[in-house]
Amino acid sequence: MKVKILLSVIVVVAITGLIFGYVQMSQERKAEAIADQPVTAASRVQSGAQGETVVTLDAKTQQLVGLQTAPLAAMTLPPEIKAYGRVLDSAALVSLENDVVAARAALQASQPEYERLKKLSAQDNASAHALETAEAQMQHDRGALETAEAQLVAAAGRTVLDEPAEFFQSLARQENVLVRLDLPAGETAAEVPTGAQLTVPGTAPPVAADFLGRAAATDPLVQGMGFILVATNVPAALVPGLSVIGILRLPGEPANGVIVPDAAVVHSDGRAWIYIQTAATAFTRREISLDHPVAGGWFVTNGVAPGDQVVVTGAQALLSEEHKTEIKLED
Repeated sequence: MKVKILLSVIVVVAITGLIFGYVQMSQERKAEAIADQPVTAASRVQSGAQGETVVTLDAKTQQLVGLQTAPLAAMTLPPEIKAYGRVLDSAALVSLENDVVAARAALQASQPEYERLKKLSAQDNASAHALETAEAQMQHDRGALETAEAQLVAAAGRTVLDEPAEFFQSLARQENVLVRLDLPAGETAAEVPTGAQLTVPGTAPPVAADFLGRAAATDPLVQGMGFILVATNVPAALVPGLSVIGILRLPGEPANGVIVPDAAVVHSDGRAWIYIQTAATAFTRREISLDHPVAGGWFVTNGVAPGDQVVVTGAQALLSEEHKTEIKLED
């Protein structure tokens, strides 16, 4: 009887031990599974009432990343239209102008000679042959001048004929250059441009250019309206054949906007963004257009207003904060 009781106790103890061991092992496995899960940091990124992205950084974190803001300055720009073109070969243009000067000088010499012989012939003091020769020379020189002027006009527009000699001398020294801008096919400018801002893809800042005249012929590749402009080339960065993008200024009511500094712009997903401080610790990301370059930044008309505090130092840190999702601890 005592043996049976002892065996029963042993069995109960063994079963209890197995149950305890199983529970303990289950708890350890559960703890290991929890430990293996990624640790999710408290998110600093939220969505605003309009679906916009808002990053929250406390004052200490802002100081650590060196975050700085500046108010957006108001700016007005006249109506504009985007065009594409290239720097013209000034050497070829100067050569054409030299042809015009030479042809004009020849005509200025042959025409008075013809007039002189014509008067003498009327008085029977000059032969008919001499008069005919002088007239033929005058007609030849007049034709040569018209041809030279036509070639110059075809290269740079009709208004270039009115430019003084000093203008062509500055082209020969590459102090000034001519630029041709063409509108895309189907686009038109109702008014004559007053000037343009030129940019070379991948470089900054833009270069100011003055309107010289309409192009005399359509570019066969572009099939759009063409314009000739002159730009100061100091330093000599605008070389013949260089492709440029131009923002043509047109007469009319100016557009109101702000200047967004270059340092405020970050790029993500093929688009340009800025961060506006909307509260002491809140920064809202907004998309902007980079269609209107100006000195020191970009002219923007939508999504921002004068006085908005834009992040000028630390914008990339805010964008990086958005990209953070989960921090997984490695074994």
